[in-house]
Amino acid sequence: MTVPLDVGPAGNGTERVALVDLLDRLLAGGAVLTGDLVISIAEVDLVHVSLRALIMAVRDGDGMSEGDEP
Repeated sequence: MTVPLDVGPAGNGTERVALVDLLDRLLAGGAVLTGDLVISIAEVDLVHVSLRALIMAVRDGDGMSEGDEP
């Protein structure tokens, strides 16, 4: 699966990028997901949940030598 990616005015308009490459770029920079969930009956709000998540890649040993402790 590929999705079009706008590369700006210097490119030819669009470039085909695989979905896995797009997800890799997204996770490398990080993403914040937010949402709200409301459960109500007869127009009365019973439960309100705010959801927030930070999604980013985990790098193994980034900037650490073997002797260093985490």
